[in-house]
Amino acid sequence: MRHELVSDEMWAAVEPLLPEEPPKPKGGRPRVSDRDALRGIVFVLRSGLPWEMLPREVFGCSGMTCWRRLRDWQQAGVWDRLHRTLLERLHRSGELDWGRTALDSQSTAAKRGAPRRGRTRPTEASPARSGTRSPTRAACRSA
Repeated sequence: MRHELVSDEMWAAVEPLLPEEPPKPKGGRPRVSDRDALRGIVFVLRSGLPWEMLPREVFGCSGMTCWRRLRDWQQAGVWDRLHRTLLERLHRSGELDWGRTALDSQSTAAKRGAPRRGRTRPTEASPARSGTRSPTRAACRSA
């Protein structure tokens, strides 16, 4: 399963889109490969598994590492191009099921300047009259 999620062909298309590894002037741990991180990201996005449950033994990195890499790619503006490339490749290979897609306001911008509809009438029932209280006339003084 090492390279099933990110084939060599797909990796060749995606790798040029990724940013260079940032320099580490003070050293630190070796960075997880971008390919392993991408495999973990694709697995979580396809399966719906929570990030923290990603098996480190299978993917070579933790779910938090994959999540951070995804966040960094999004902040660098890389994820949109990478995502489009992945979707185009999956579509061409027939592996993308468009019947399972969903759009919401987070992924589709609302139209601005659209004509407004008229005022919507309330559909709820009007409050019932009180059975314990009834209006009375104002008391008046006699002369």
